[in-house]
Formats: sequence, structure tokens, C-alpha cells
Amino acid sequence: MATTASGDEAAHATEDREIVISRTIGAPRELVFEAFALVRHLSRWWGPEGFTTRTRSFEFRVGGVWDFVMRGPDGTDYQEWITWREIVPPERIALLHGESRDDPNSFESVLTFEPVGDRTRIVMRTVFPTRHLRDEAVEKYHAIEGGEQTLGNLAAYVAELVEGEAG
Repeated sequence: MATTASGDEAAHATEDREIVISRTIGAPRELVFEAFALVRHLSRWWGPEGFTTRTRSFEFRVGGVWDFVMRGPDGTDYQEWITWREIVPPERIALLHGESRDDPNSFESVLTFEPVGDRTRIVMRTVFPTRHLRDEAVEKYHAIEGGEQTLGNLAAYVAELVEGEAG
């Protein structure tokens, strides 16, 4: 599931530890980016199908954090912690994601927002500390399917926003 750019040694060095998911969304990238930048949007679409998100704190700035709980369809709560490492509106977001501030198994994600006419191609590249942790995320937590569902939820949510603006 990993992809690398031709000749990119750094990307090649991480390919056995990464997951790359992408989707083209029918909205301008400024709006898609905003769906990540404002907590009122995130709580409406973040997570795989059947999950809900409850935010405890949120500060969208470099060094800021998003502390939240995701509740699965079976009622299980998952403690989550994101630290924003880079924010380049409306092009790129880099973050560190774990269960807590000092989680040794935290993984890094870089999201890029590429304009495609009046649509946006979002690419989510996630790199885990080890291949074992990547494999565990894929096999135990269904990270690929969950990531695809999350981007699907984002696409549906943003479509509602676009429809609301047109109506």
C-alpha cells in the first residue's frame, strides 16, 4: 500500500512502515483544508464509519494539540492525541498522532491538499515508528479501511457544505 516518489531515498527508507491513502473530493482545497482546521467540522466527519469523536481540547496551530476520544460502534473509547507539527494553509498539514502526548508508538502523518480544477486531491501519508506497528495498525485496527472510510466521511461532509453554499 506504500508509494514512493522515484529517486526519493527518504521515502524509500520508510516504505515498509507507511500507509498512503488518497481521495479526490468535490470541493475547493480551501474548504477541504478548513474541514481539518476547525473543530466544529472535525467532530462531524473524523473517524471510520460508525465512530463518533468527542473533543476535550483543540488548538490548530503549530505545537497545538487536539485531545479527543473516538468511540467505536461497539462502545469502546479510544483516547487520541494529535500534535500539529506543520500547517501550511491550504496546502499541507503534518501531525504526530498517538494515544497521549508521550506515546512512544505515535505515528507521523502528512496530509497534502492538491487542487484538481474545482476539486481537491488529498493524500494522507502515515509513517509508523516500526514495520511491526504499521502491520498491527493494518491487521488489528484496519487502518487502511478506516483511513479510506474517514476520507469518505470527509468527502460526504464537504459535499454537504458545498450544497449548503449553493442552496
